Amino acid sequence: MKDKIYIINGPNLNKLGTREPDRYGRLTLQEIEDMCKEKCNQINLSCVFFQSNIEGEIVNKIHDAIDENVRGIIINAAAFTHTSIAILDALKMFEGLIIEIHITNIHSREKFRHHSFISKVAKGIIAGFGEESYLMAIDYLYKLNKKKV
Repeated sequence: MKDKIYIINGPNLNKLGTREPDRYGRLTLQEIEDMCKEKCNQINLSCVFFQSNIEGEIVNKIHDAIDENVRGIIINAAAFTHTSIAILDALKMFEGLIIEIHITNIHSREKFRHHSFISKVAKGIIAGFGEESYLMAIDYLYKLNKKKV
């Protein structure tokens, strides 16, 4: 049986490809999902890829990951990174590995983006590498899981 991970995406990421392409690139979220699933297949991981603009749906998806006892969560909470105590509280209940990712370098942007609630529970943060941030997180989560076996 393959280990399962969740990749959870927050608001406005469904508009990738057309949303500020100079900042976020030209790939769509569907193309990023395809890349992630291909990467997971190559390293024998099962991947649930999810996006919502609604905070409660993201909390529910984290609850699903808890209930399914998945190995890890990769989360790009987007703007909820800086505002959502509800997502932080849900992630606090998760016993697996959490990797926070961002397409852009949040520390080179507006000051309000420098604070992350997610960072308080994440093993690490990958930011500023575009869609590669997702693939780097998958690689790292896989390596951490292999060390635990």
